[in-house]
Amino acid sequence: MNNPFRGLGAIFYKEVIHARRDRLAIMFSFIMPILQMTILGAAIDTNIRQVPTVVLDESGASQTAGPPDRGTADSRALLDRLRNSDTFRIIKYVHSDRELNEEMVTGRARVGVKIPVNFARDLLDGRTAQVMVMVDGSDSAVAGQAVNVSGQIGLDESLRRILPAGTVVPIEVRPKLMFNPDSRSPNFFLPGLTAVLLLFVTTMLTAFSIVREKERGTLEQLLVTPARPLGILLGKIMPYFALGVLELCAILLFMRFVFQVPVHGSAVLLVLISTGYLFVNLTIGTLISTKANSQAEAMQLAMMTTLPSIFLSGYIFPRDTMPPVFYVLSYFVPATYMVDIARGVILRGAGIAELWSDAAVMILFGIIVLLLAVRRFTRMIV
Repeated sequence: MNNPFRGLGAIFYKEVIHARRDRLAIMFSFIMPILQMTILGAAIDTNIRQVPTVVLDESGASQTAGPPDRGTADSRALLDRLRNSDTFRIIKYVHSDRELNEEMVTGRARVGVKIPVNFARDLLDGRTAQVMVMVDGSDSAVAGQAVNVSGQIGLDESLRRILPAGTVVPIEVRPKLMFNPDSRSPNFFLPGLTAVLLLFVTTMLTAFSIVREKERGTLEQLLVTPARPLGILLGKIMPYFALGVLELCAILLFMRFVFQVPVHGSAVLLVLISTGYLFVNLTIGTLISTKANSQAEAMQLAMMTTLPSIFLSGYIFPRDTMPPVFYVLSYFVPATYMVDIARGVILRGAGIAELWSDAAVMILFGIIVLLLAVRRFTRMIV
């Protein structure tokens, strides 16, 4: 009987021995993801706070602006509202438009606030008092936050002055932030980062498996054995599959106890579903290994899979805002499903009923890519 899995056990044992001897690969698998998570989790904060702000307060002045405390009570109250919002950090008071523009051009300040001479007079006379807020648009995230917060403060100040004391506001909106009420960046950032870290390691490890045999001249010895192509490829995948599971557990433990990211769902379910993601990444690495002629070429091909996974998976940019073509392409990126699974289990407490379709698609992708790798490998040995 022609068993397609013939040789799986022997190749698996051979690859385990090789992996045990390659201590550098083991260190790369465990140390690098933890190091990357530490750097990215500790250094990156998606919340925009303490934006450097420069102020030109001409309120109450005749021709020249005085020192910082020479503004009117109204202008100082407005600046206090900006400062207390935690979005703006006033780093300097300037005395002219030229200085204000210079601070913005040099990049020392990201926001410039100009309060005109007639600010307090317009408020006293019941006219609209205008305040110019100059925002550096080179960083869209900072610019959007600065514009929104300054607009909200201006609207709140206007309502406070228009409505009589004790007046009840007709409509009050009370936002409720679900799943991450403290708006902690690690809580949002690290679950998605798990998909990227697993992608780097699993794809790289298997991308070198067949290529290594080619460069060392042992591929011919492997081909004369009774092992079948499917058994050979699965035998090479399985040790790194077990290594990927251990790495995933290490990442989750590090994320939970070092960065204090709460896991609202089942961690066991997350590990079980994530095995489909490990499987598809390992098969992609195996397919790359059958196509590449050297380890350098294999590394380049493996790196080509990482950019779409980072930018199209929704890890950094929301998929709903993508152009239709790229939105459709994102469905063919396995990391898209892993990001949804990780955030679903860790942040939203989702269960198998909500995530089974993502897991099924990843397993289907893995089977298709594995069959392509077997077909490619078969052509190599014919």
